[in-house]
Amino acid sequence: MLGLKERLELMEEVKRECLNCRRCSLSQLRTQVVFGEGKIDTDIMFIGEAPGAEEDLQGKPFVGKAGRLLTRILESAGIDRDDVYITNVVKCRPPGNRNPTPLEIATCWPFLEAQIAIIKPRIIVTLGSVPTQAILKTKESITKVRGKWFEWIGGIRVFPMFHPSFL
Repeated sequence: MLGLKERLELMEEVKRECLNCRRCSLSQLRTQVVFGEGKIDTDIMFIGEAPGAEEDLQGKPFVGKAGRLLTRILESAGIDRDDVYITNVVKCRPPGNRNPTPLEIATCWPFLEAQIAIIKPRIIVTLGSVPTQAILKTKESITKVRGKWFEWIGGIRVFPMFHPSFL
């Protein structure tokens, strides 16, 4: 079992690889890679679909209008944003904020998989249809699965929610 220091080093290694990624066409359009941020030793991980315009500019997940709402939602539940890890399924902004394609999701999947393996969260909260369908390998809409608990690999619990931008 890796200690915190080794996990931090491993996350930095994965991040460096992601920052240099040119595996799909989104890499040609991005301003920055939006890898993810937060605590490595957390029990809760939030996963969105893809960076938006503000995230692409700042290189941080959920910093636009939806991010501010997510922060307020966390605060209302007594959770400090700095105590969780937040990322997206796709690390580069799709043009026009469109949903990522299945190929783009598959291309970025190893980065997300590595983040999950390093963090080892007890709970993953998926924010919207795209991450919910990617994680749970389902075609069910978010309206059918939101608010229900699912079991995932390694006993990780998955809790789908609406994306804050939907709210």
